[in-house]
Amino acid sequence: DNINIRTSDVRKLKYQYLNEEDLIKTIAKFLAEGKIVGWFQGRTEWGPRALGNRSILANPCLPEMKNILNFKIKKREAFRPFAPSVLEEKIGDYFAAEGGKDLPAAPFMEKVYFIKPEKRNVIPAVVHVDGTGRLQTVNQKENPLYYKLIKEFSRLTGEPILLNTSFNENEPIVNKPEEAIDCFLRTKMDVLILGNYFIVRQ
Repeated sequence: DNINIRTSDVRKLKYQYLNEEDLIKTIAKFLAEGKIVGWFQGRTEWGPRALGNRSILANPCLPEMKNILNFKIKKREAFRPFAPSVLEEKIGDYFAAEGGKDLPAAPFMEKVYFIKPEKRNVIPAVVHVDGTGRLQTVNQKENPLYYKLIKEFSRLTGEPILLNTSFNENEPIVNKPEEAIDCFLRTKMDVLILGNYFIVRQ
């Protein structure tokens, strides 16, 4: 609430540099409130999925979030699902394997698992019509900042999961900061994070 905002002369964007602790607390609070966040960190991922460096993040507990993202941000078909990013140590609380076996880590979002029936109404925005989710597990070693964000979101909401979709509209995933800013301005994202820079609309 006491964020000191500066204005960029280039694109008339309000921004502030936040230290890591304040960044995590601020963005987790916004996500818990239902705001949509463009999250741009470090090097870009290589591959077909956004894994927490070039992501659009949202609250998976809100039933309306899937439609909001599909219609207002991604501009795509309503049936297309969004992926859950879950703390690696919490996989078994939400996802089930055949035969009751423990699930392996899935850091690259390339595997689909059934979400436990009792959890489907808890995180409806990341549950596909067949009860599955394309799982991404997140651990502290591989992506410490993203891990801290999910953990803080869990502290606020009780759910150690974020909705994670690629940072783009219909074009390829954004790579450079300029592309992230352009996508942010074209869509209805609420907040853009570039590294430690917190950017809001006028």
